[in-house]
Amino acid sequence: MDASSLKPQRRFSLSGRKPRKAVIVDPAGTRTVLSGVNRPYFRDAYHYFISASWPLVLLLIALTFMTANTLFALCYLVDGGIQNARPGSFSDMLFFSIQTMATIGYGVMAPRSAVANVVVSIEAFTGLMGLAMVTGLIFAKFSRPTARVRFSKFAVVSTHNGTPCLMFRMANERTNRIVEAEVHVVLFRLERTTEGDRFRRLHDLGLLRYHHAFFAFSWTAIHPIDDRSPLKGATRESLMAEQAFITVSVTGLDDTVSQTVHARHTYGVDDILWGARFVDILETTAEGHSIIDYSRFDDVAESPDA
Repeated sequence: MDASSLKPQRRFSLSGRKPRKAVIVDPAGTRTVLSGVNRPYFRDAYHYFISASWPLVLLLIALTFMTANTLFALCYLVDGGIQNARPGSFSDMLFFSIQTMATIGYGVMAPRSAVANVVVSIEAFTGLMGLAMVTGLIFAKFSRPTARVRFSKFAVVSTHNGTPCLMFRMANERTNRIVEAEVHVVLFRLERTTEGDRFRRLHDLGLLRYHHAFFAFSWTAIHPIDDRSPLKGATRESLMAEQAFITVSVTGLDDTVSQTVHARHTYGVDDILWGARFVDILETTAEGHSIIDYSRFDDVAESPDA
């Protein structure tokens, strides 16, 4: 069959909704528009809630709470079956709705009509389910294990033991340990095939040490730029033309909560300094004690071989 005879098939959605567009921002800051994707609003609500920031989560909960109480207050206002409430007072109906949903029940206002009692029953059930869901979601978000790994602001390219190397620093900002920590470094860049097609290729950057028995203080990751390295012969200009960036991911077991934690950081082309080296942050006192000065964690100096 000739490829030119193939016709694009029309896509139909069982829900009757047109596929929407989505915007994805990669670690380098490049915006990519995904067209024709099917992204239901509420199917990934749990994932969105867990990944959203705390201020946004609290705002969404407050808006949902007030919206639900406003709807129930309108029902009470239309029926007018709330005893001791001022006739036509929306504020009284709203506060009665809040008391009902929160199971406060001061006893000043009470339902007196059949419709009002039905609405109170529905609202009580809604409040019970909402309280259970919000409690579970907040606990899941609050108890999610996280890592506080600090990455150096820049990555440097300088000579280490006679070999050009890409280096960056990491530090565990907590006073505990990340057991069996592992570092994975990937180079993303656009490449062109022999057919002329452009696509983004991922290259693993091997490290002199990618595994740490217990990550407690600082860790300098070193990638030798040898004949096997994807960075062999690369320059700042070539990486800029290839829209390259480097992503670092750290995973390990938090020995406090005994759960897996991870951290990620991205170095763009402007974050890689050529011919520079990191300033030493380890000092030894006269008593033989070691001091790590994190105030100089991001400081760099010109490499002697630059």
